[in-house]
Amino acid sequence: MSDGKVVEIKKGPINKPMLCVLLMIAGIGLLMVFSAGSYAAQNEGGSALDPFIKQGGLMVGGLVILAIGANIPYRFWRNPFIVFSILLFSIFMLIIVLIPSIGKLINGSRRWIEIFGISVQPGEIAKFALVIFIAQRLSLKYNQKSYLGFIAMPVLMVAGAMFLLIMEQPNLSTAGSIIIIAGIMRFIGGMDLKHVAILVVLGLIVGVAYALSAEYRRERLLLFLDPWEQAGDETYQLVQSLYAIASGGLFGRGIGQSMQKLLFLPYCDSDFIFAVVAEELGFFGTTLVVGLFAAFIVMGCNVARRCKDRHGSMLAMGLTVFFAVQIMLNIAVVTGCFPTTGLPMPFFSAGGTSLWVFMGAAGILLNVSRYAQPEEKKAAVKDKNSGAKSDNVRSFPDGKRLEYRSK
Repeated sequence: MSDGKVVEIKKGPINKPMLCVLLMIAGIGLLMVFSAGSYAAQNEGGSALDPFIKQGGLMVGGLVILAIGANIPYRFWRNPFIVFSILLFSIFMLIIVLIPSIGKLINGSRRWIEIFGISVQPGEIAKFALVIFIAQRLSLKYNQKSYLGFIAMPVLMVAGAMFLLIMEQPNLSTAGSIIIIAGIMRFIGGMDLKHVAILVVLGLIVGVAYALSAEYRRERLLLFLDPWEQAGDETYQLVQSLYAIASGGLFGRGIGQSMQKLLFLPYCDSDFIFAVVAEELGFFGTTLVVGLFAAFIVMGCNVARRCKDRHGSMLAMGLTVFFAVQIMLNIAVVTGCFPTTGLPMPFFSAGGTSLWVFMGAAGILLNVSRYAQPEEKKAAVKDKNSGAKSDNVRSFPDGKRLEYRSK
């Protein structure tokens, strides 16, 4: 049901500054994958260009996904059939990746499924599905009586199920990001801060209890606090990452001049690529990269703030939070502020799943930007009964939805 008002929103052009920033990030990311992976490719008997060619092909596919997402009206992601299909598919993937004969066991974790020669990481798909689901739930009309059953409980159940399934892989950072994304979206959507705090605290308690339940997980959780004291197998990757960051200095060693990529730093072209960025570009180059990410996140927040309907606003905000949480957790892991675990850097880490998921998410965000008018432009709101116009199109009581026509 609607509230009797019709918002006529003229579809505008894509947010060009946001698109330019995104393409700059993706371009730098492709360059860094080439730089970080070239030596390993040669060492394995291939060409130094192999990482560039492989990631470049994935980037082309990602740009196609970006274009598709930018041209599909974002209201498509409010359709219950679409939302629940994506949600059920993501949960199904999280379940089958735990099956030994299907999920690939790498470094003690089952996080990947091989599909047509491409390694797919269900955890990344799950985060995207969670954002789509929560945005759809928060756009429903509800009151105090229906809130618990239609909004709060479904969100908590889905986020909790994803959290537990991902912890079974195990993948602490991805599971943690699920709880963080759900908590932030629920807070933005109107959930009381104390309830958000309870959700986060419960997630932390379960996560820490699970991490302490096995010796190797307990060692990984505790050793990151002082990796230098026992610089053995469990802290080797973090120590090498810190060496890379420290040796970058102010201006870096230069593109292609990393020492840690010479087989010292594991996964230097994927989860720990930020360490190579710091080593080769130095403090100023790293600040530029982080600044581009920050600019993209701020633009995403502005799109959410200017969107004229609740679903579009929550969808844009959720996708922006998705980007922000992933970036901050990756940097936290690489710099030793979080236990070492696999978490790709958006648009930088080598691989297809993360790149394509983030390209699709960015495409949807760009589509929302086409309907998010600048503040100085007022959308005309017409009352169906009186035909009177009003400028009050930016306040959204909990659960209210506006009907709108796109020109």
